[in-house]
Amino acid sequence: MWREPQTLQAEAMEGREEEQKEEEEKAEKIAFWLKKIFGDQPIPKYEVNPRTTDILYHLSECNKTRDRDVSLVIEDLKQKARDYESEAKYLQDLLMESVNLSFTSLSSIGSSYLNALVDSALVLETKDTSLASFIPAVNSLASDLFRTKARNEEMEVELNKLGKNLTATLILEKCLREDLKKAELHLSVEKARVDSRISNIDFLKAKSDDLRLRIKAAEEQLSARGMDDSLSHQSLMALSERLAELKQQTAPLKKKLESYLDLMPNPSLAQVKIEEAKRELNSMDAELTKKVDMMELLPDQSKRRFT
Repeated sequence: MWREPQTLQAEAMEGREEEQKEEEEKAEKIAFWLKKIFGDQPIPKYEVNPRTTDILYHLSECNKTRDRDVSLVIEDLKQKARDYESEAKYLQDLLMESVNLSFTSLSSIGSSYLNALVDSALVLETKDTSLASFIPAVNSLASDLFRTKARNEEMEVELNKLGKNLTATLILEKCLREDLKKAELHLSVEKARVDSRISNIDFLKAKSDDLRLRIKAAEEQLSARGMDDSLSHQSLMALSERLAELKQQTAPLKKKLESYLDLMPNPSLAQVKIEEAKRELNSMDAELTKKVDMMELLPDQSKRRFT
């Protein structure tokens, strides 16, 4: 629905006037409330803005509500006091009319008993001092006492359990601390041992690298001088293994020759076999001697080459 601009402007002005009027009412209520609170004392200065105005207005409304509730409570207490006074006067008149007894005519012991009765009624929070009111109150108090004792016993048992648990926990903590110290000591010893091993490994690694370089340099030097490969350590080891194999091969031949020597029949055939075995043994001895001479000759040649 379309409306003219003059109408919208008038409505906006009316809205602003209402807001301004509402703010003025709030300011008046706040000023009255502050004057009531501080009385003759000067009101502290504060910054007037919409936020502070709303806060103070809210506080004034809460204060008014609280004052109203307090006044209602006061009126209720006053009414109860009037009722109690009227009831007390009625009871005094009843005592005077029935047994001609008043509070002022009681002895000091009677007054003390009466005061004790009143104090007991106040402590037990009974509506009056009659026996019908005292018995349930005392029973309730006894029940509360029994429950309190039972609760105290339960708490004592629980406290004992907690004490035992605390003792066990302290002992366990002490053991753990000792184990921790032992573990730290063992760790320090192991760390020192590991550091020593690491240093030894580093030393051996450096030594190995140095020996590798020296071996490589020696091999290059020997190669430059024309050393035969048969004089190398591997060749000598292989030759030694071959010599051991030859010795093992000659052992059964020697045993075979001995068996031929023990034969008695057919001397001519035995002599032939013996001669063949001797020739075979001599050839193997010659080859073995040659190998041994070669092995003895090789170190001398290597020494002369190195020198």
